[in-house]
Amino acid sequence: MLTTQFLLTSLIVVVMPGTGVLYTLSNGMARGGRAGIAAALGCTLGILPHLLASALGLSAIMHVSATVFSVVKYGGSAYLLFLAWQMWKETGALAIGHESTESSLVKVALRGVALNILNPKLTIFFLAFLPQFITPGVLSATRQLVGLSAVFMLMTLVVFCLYALLAGGARKALSAMPRSIRWIQRSFAVVFAGLAVELAFTRR
Repeated sequence: MLTTQFLLTSLIVVVMPGTGVLYTLSNGMARGGRAGIAAALGCTLGILPHLLASALGLSAIMHVSATVFSVVKYGGSAYLLFLAWQMWKETGALAIGHESTESSLVKVALRGVALNILNPKLTIFFLAFLPQFITPGVLSATRQLVGLSAVFMLMTLVVFCLYALLAGGARKALSAMPRSIRWIQRSFAVVFAGLAVELAFTRR
């Protein structure tokens, strides 16, 4: 059931800095607002499999099976390290002031999708989060779950796009200082490497 409590809780969850927020900000600052919005779209779409898993009960299997959880966890950790390396490597070749090409925007979006798909904590989170707001006897649990999920994803997309636009604005302000952009990008690379290590040692 859509309630004020659900909306406020969801907003807090979405606004809190996480891998999706950091990925959106890093692309917005490095490549501009369009790339940031592409990252926001990709991260939002990457939530969908976790919501479907919660609806189908697959998240419960992941919660019970240490093997399944570990496979996704280490895959996500390795992918975060890959993104960290890409960010670090690309800092010296950024064309400040040039718009991203359509193909690069697609790549940014697809990386965002993969980033969230390979985050096992999202599936466990939705297993614990969404059922709290299901009201028995009003509608079927599945219909309520789908509706709440759609609202959560829409909220995620809007907030992430705002982050992207803010990052794009900051990029324009820093366009005269390419060295600053380079070190900001490298800072994001270090943060992603740290998140990869943290995820690798995460316990359910």
